[in-house]
Amino acid sequence: MGLPSMPIHAWRTDSTTPSLSEVFRSIAVPRGASPFRRFLAFIGPGYLVAVGYMDPGNWATSLAGGAAFGYTLLFVALLSNIMAILLQSLCARLAIASGRDLAQACRDAFPRWVSVPLWLFAEAAIIATDLAEVIGTAIGLNLLFGIPLEIGIFITAADVFLILWLQNKGFRWIEAFIIALLAVIAACFFVQIAMADPDWGAVIAGFAPSTEIVTNPQMLYIALGIIGATVMPHNLYLHSGIVQTRAFGQDPGGKREALRLATWDSTIALMLALLVNSSILILAAATFHASGTTEIVEIDQAHALLSPLLGSAIAPTLFGIALLCCGLNATVTATMSGQIVMEGFIAFRISPVLRRLITRLIAIVPAMAVILLYGSEETGQLLILSQVVLSFQLPFAIVPLVMFTASRAKMGDLVAPRWLTALCALIAVTIIVLNINLLATVLLG
Repeated sequence: MGLPSMPIHAWRTDSTTPSLSEVFRSIAVPRGASPFRRFLAFIGPGYLVAVGYMDPGNWATSLAGGAAFGYTLLFVALLSNIMAILLQSLCARLAIASGRDLAQACRDAFPRWVSVPLWLFAEAAIIATDLAEVIGTAIGLNLLFGIPLEIGIFITAADVFLILWLQNKGFRWIEAFIIALLAVIAACFFVQIAMADPDWGAVIAGFAPSTEIVTNPQMLYIALGIIGATVMPHNLYLHSGIVQTRAFGQDPGGKREALRLATWDSTIALMLALLVNSSILILAAATFHASGTTEIVEIDQAHALLSPLLGSAIAPTLFGIALLCCGLNATVTATMSGQIVMEGFIAFRISPVLRRLITRLIAIVPAMAVILLYGSEETGQLLILSQVVLSFQLPFAIVPLVMFTASRAKMGDLVAPRWLTALCALIAVTIIVLNINLLATVLLG
């Protein structure tokens, strides 16, 4: 059955400016090629999205969870990843069915008194994300090269030249860069886990649910942190924009195939993100928890303890390399998220390089203030603050996404199945409740 013509009331406008117009439909999907070759054309966006699921905020919660409770919270990492897979599938569905990213859809569906606050919340989330990247990259530079955090924070602003170089190369180069760094990160943790030699039986058991997660208040708090740090608001805007870089067919069959392949791409990529996040938790459990070191609150503290516990100088180096790669990766995706949000919500175009400099400078100020006033040991608290800001913004991205994809008037035949809408609505409610709980807990000390 073909897609019906969109009713006039479905969206306020019949069309919208393409998302990321300079790369819109720039990657060909070969017609008449084998299914595998067509799938290869869709590989990329999911890996850019996966970057947001392994940022320094995730590192902090996974390290704390593994050190304090061993392998038990692996189930929470798995559960939060399933949530992410379902929500990101809705992002691809929205983009392919409506030709709009989430920001454009909000501007088109809501009055200005609703869409403008949503835009401001999204910008706050991107700045908070960038703050975590600043801290993580600066810590990585300090661990690897001994560069003081105060100097490393300013060095992070130089990533604007990396953005410029990649953009001039083309979108496929950006995807290749991201995937290469993800491979380095995975390899670093593979080696470290092999050195740590975890109890694999306990690892497998850790992926099973445990009532202790709910009954133990300390464990529940870290579990909430893992979930709160997993689903990132800017990823929902990002995915709905970059899916449209593929020149898929605009007929009903072409859109259905694009949705299927894009969903496979993001699902496989997010399983890689689960592998990395689980690896961080497994490493912490096998080294710190097993040795009785149960309180790991700072990333650099974990780095310092790896060498004596594993008996090798290479382990902390690999840890630092992985952290630095995460920071560089997130730099690229945060820039594109910011561009999608600004152009989508208020139709205002600005040079991605200039926007990156402005966003990064805004993030540098609080990071530098905390380091100068309180010292580097308080950077962990700043990471927590960035996660609280993200937690507060998350409902304002998830709820519109679920609303739009559940509307046949807006989505046509690609409207989300009722079971998927019900699951994602449940996920939305769960994340909102858990994040409100986390927000209240942090604010109340």
